[in-house]
Parts: sequence; structure tokens; C-alpha cells
Amino acid sequence: MSPLGAADQPAELALLPDAAVTKYLSRGIQSGQELPPQVALARACVAYDARTAERRRTAPVRELVDEAIRRFAANRHAADGWLAPRLHATLRMTRAEAADSRLWNHLAMIVAPDYVVWRHKGADKAEGRGIATAARFSGPHYTQAFSRLWWAAELFRDGDDYGPVATACRVQDVLNTTMRLDVVDHRATAQAMIRVIGGLLDSGVARPGDHVNAFSSAVNAAGSTLMYDVLAPDVEPDVDELYDWIEEGSGEVVDWDRLPRGPFDGRVKGASLDALLPLFEKLRTEAPMRKRKASEPEEEAPATVPAPRASGVTLSKPSDFV
Repeated sequence: MSPLGAADQPAELALLPDAAVTKYLSRGIQSGQELPPQVALARACVAYDARTAERRRTAPVRELVDEAIRRFAANRHAADGWLAPRLHATLRMTRAEAADSRLWNHLAMIVAPDYVVWRHKGADKAEGRGIATAARFSGPHYTQAFSRLWWAAELFRDGDDYGPVATACRVQDVLNTTMRLDVVDHRATAQAMIRVIGGLLDSGVARPGDHVNAFSSAVNAAGSTLMYDVLAPDVEPDVDELYDWIEEGSGEVVDWDRLPRGPFDGRVKGASLDALLPLFEKLRTEAPMRKRKASEPEEEAPATVPAPRASGVTLSKPSDFV
């Protein structure tokens, strides 16, 4: 249960500006020794309109967070694959809405700061307590504690099927590295990459994160000369189906023991996957790996610097999506 207690938990999510997080986030909050100043933060929030607020209830999200902490107490990294699709199916919204960092700030600072610390706190050391970095509370969509999960589900789902999301979350480097590459905005590319990564993980290869980083960099680099959207054409998602899905179930509690269903807005065509998979398998086997330091954990390893954007792929930043 939230450290605030049920009586103090806000009923709806709101929009908390980045500046407020910067002002009030302290090392004590990052280490879990202090709670964020709720009154001051609440004053800085911008409320949603009444209709949107009804679809942004905090209780279902808080229940998911509590269950994740309970289920994965012995392996917090494994919580990502369980929580990502369920968070996405609970917070139903467009990409444009999800690109607003203020929503995720509110979740991290007011609704569930304990989850941020539990999931991302570093190890205690002789010089002091470990902390969850500031970017886990307020940061890019691929780093912030809740945003990274929602976007992982959005980018790697295949229409209504969240199965690929669970595969993507099996190794942290997919979220740390692959998810920030522009090429994954092309749905067929994202699905083909996850197919290859899934096979890699099933093979039991040692240090899979190193292989994922190398493969992701190779796909991104090849995209600067190859046109993936020409090799593997994709159809535009069905926006009407997306909006119907949003209206039908926002804020509802999802099943904890079965994967939820995403919007029926279309799956990637099999022919497009068939066109990319042989190429991506070749890139995987030939990709040179960066040698990770023995003391460097896979969870926090720095991502490979992305290659320039692929010239033939129509790509967008989260803020560009409708």
C-alpha cells in the first residue's frame, strides 16, 4: 500500500511540472528515507478536465504497483515484464497524451514514490545509501520509472497482443538501449527485433545484454542505408479501434494472472516480418559486441550511442504522436 495511506492518496492522476520535481526531489526521497512533500507538490499540479480525470484514477495503478512489489520481492527486475502490459492496459491513452512527462512525474512523486525507490534504488555502499537516480522520477520516456514501462508496452505490442512485450522485458538492455532507437517506431522492425531477441534469450547465451546491445546498434546502423519501411511495408494502425479501446476500459482493474488485451488496431503483416527476419538474424550473428566491464551491472550499463536516423523510415519522437 502507498506510504501515504489510502486516505491521503489522490483519487485521480494530475500533471506535475518538471520544475516542481527538480525543486523538491532530495537525496532522502531518492534513497527512500523521506517522503516527497505532498502538500507542496499538490499545489504545483495541474488538474485534468473532468472527463479525462475519470479515466486517470489512481487506485487501479496503485493496486498494480502494490502487487508487483509483493510478487517480485525476490527479483525486482522481473517486475517489468509483468507490470508493463498491465500498466499500459490500465492507463489507456494516445501516444500524444503519454508523451506528457508531467503525468509520469505525478505517478513517481505523489502516487508511488516507494515503487520508484524499490525498483531502481542502487546498492548501499560504505560512503552512503544507494539511491534511485533523479531520471527515474522525472526523465526521458525510456528512463523514467513508469514511462519506460508504458512505452515498452506501446512500442513492442503487436496490436492487441502483449506477448512480445513480455519478451522485450526479459533483458534490461532492451528497455535501456533498444527502446530509445528511432527504428523501433517502425512496427515491423520492432516486432522482427523482438523475435530475434527472443530466440537469442531462449538459446541461453551468456551475458545476453551485451548481445542485445550489439544487435540493436547493428539494426540501427543498417537502417541508415536500408529503408525498412520499404522492405517491410506496414499499414497505419486503426485509430478508431484505439479510441474505442481507450473509452471502453480506462481505469479498470486488469487481470493479474493473464495478459490483458491491447487495442485491436492492427497487427504487423507476416510478409513484412518474413522480409526482415533473415536480415536481422544476419546482423545479430555479425554484430561486434562492446566489452562490458566485469564490475558493470547490466541493469545500469550505458547504452550504445545510436547511429543516425534511418533515411528511409518515417520516424517520430513521442511528442510527435497523435
